[in-house]
Amino acid sequence: MTESKTIKVDYLARVEGEGALYIRYDDGGVHDVKLKIFEPPRFFEAFMRGRDYLEAPDITARICGICPVAYQMSALHAMEDALGLAPTPELRALRRLIYCGEWIESHTLHIYMLHAPDFLGYPSAVAMAKDHPQIVRDGLQIKKAGNAIVNLLGGREIHPINVRVGGFYRVPAATELHPLREQLLQARDMAVETVRWAASLPFPKFERAADNQYEFVALSNPREYPMNEGRIASTRGLDIAVRDYDHHFREEQVDYTNALHSVINARGAYFVGPIARYNLNCDRLSPLVRQVADDIGFPPFCANPFQSIVVRSLEVLYAFDEALRIIDSYREPQQPYLKSEPRAATGCAATEAPRGLLYHRYSIDERGKITDAKIVAPTSQNQKTIETDLRLMLPQYLHLTEEKLQHQCEQAIRNYDPCISCSTHFLKLHLDRSDRSAE
Repeated sequence: MTESKTIKVDYLARVEGEGALYIRYDDGGVHDVKLKIFEPPRFFEAFMRGRDYLEAPDITARICGICPVAYQMSALHAMEDALGLAPTPELRALRRLIYCGEWIESHTLHIYMLHAPDFLGYPSAVAMAKDHPQIVRDGLQIKKAGNAIVNLLGGREIHPINVRVGGFYRVPAATELHPLREQLLQARDMAVETVRWAASLPFPKFERAADNQYEFVALSNPREYPMNEGRIASTRGLDIAVRDYDHHFREEQVDYTNALHSVINARGAYFVGPIARYNLNCDRLSPLVRQVADDIGFPPFCANPFQSIVVRSLEVLYAFDEALRIIDSYREPQQPYLKSEPRAATGCAATEAPRGLLYHRYSIDERGKITDAKIVAPTSQNQKTIETDLRLMLPQYLHLTEEKLQHQCEQAIRNYDPCISCSTHFLKLHLDRSDRSAE
């Protein structure tokens, strides 16, 4: 006779979107792990067909309320690739600045509100705030500074409306950026303390065996820590132009989830996100960030996904440093945007969303109407790796109660800060225990 047990978590408020986790295990180990993303398809790629190429950044920004800048940047870079447009250095700097704002606000939301409660033993940030009010206040203050950058350059904090193909509808004068500087300086000091605090958290010990190491994938740019531009590189030797993405990566349909699984041809699962960026580009961080990493004894290569919260905090500090550098050297562009004429062409681009590599490809006709669109989000690229992590991690925790086992699963998933959709709902966890010894 086989005994089975089921655990369901109806509301998990610290994963963006709706999903379910199914795990089948017994005393012999873990036999099946399925991360089920059951939100209905949203058809962004389909309903963009027939729309004007200039609409792409505004439409794709609505995919996510947490990282709309990433979708805008990837869309406009892809369109400019199709049209043969190259932004001026001044416009490029402003794009990098608004991306800094998004990294700050998105990473800080994850660090303080979504992930820290796991390490400190609280069910939510609200519960954590009762015992650690200053920690939560600091997080909100840091996030506010990131929002201020996005608001100034984007016209509003959520779903910015000032970004367009060729540049911006309006660019700020230097006098508009200077008042932001003091706020960023104060928040940067807080970001340094965030790194130290994050490094002090209790991390579960988890690293893969030598024969099953991650393949980390991220943009790599010899001139800078990557945000908007670079080649696609990996820790297993991949080094390709973004234009060659479709020759090396493919998406697979899986019957239990509405999200496609992305894999590297002939190699399988891979890992995108802050740890991947850090491992491939650590030497391009600013001197301040490298010094703080050295001070806390954080190595230049990280293989424990639970330490992603530390890497995110280092990236927040870098984003402040980079934002201040851009503001201090800012020169107002002669024109807010480059004019373009539509032509039949295909363009592609990849940028580094807070959660990892984001790929866009568009085809347009001679009238500038979109005929085809492809968007590959970070979470779909990480989904297979998340499942494998759970399969490898859980055997050491099978002696725990189901409640504690459930907590370990949720914490492991949040290492990746999955953005299942642009809203926060719940994760359902189904644990199926089969007692084979009773057979």
